[in-house]
Amino acid sequence: MEKRDEELIRSLAEQNDELRSLYDQHVVLEKELAEFTGRLHLSAEEELEKKELQKRKLAGKDRIMAILAEHRS
Repeated sequence: MEKRDEELIRSLAEQNDELRSLYDQHVVLEKELAEFTGRLHLSAEEELEKKELQKRKLAGKDRIMAILAEHRS
């Protein structure tokens, strides 16, 4: 996420519970994905879990961006 988007999220999160929740979840998923990325080898189960985390993170980010677009217009 771009720096200006993160700043806007922080300012809007106080008033928008959905945005705050989505951003908090985004941060958690980012940390979980970083753990997988740091490993040299992943089992098949770990690879599936990593892909699922990536999908969830992307879906959340898409919704965050939609909320920001609504606010900007």
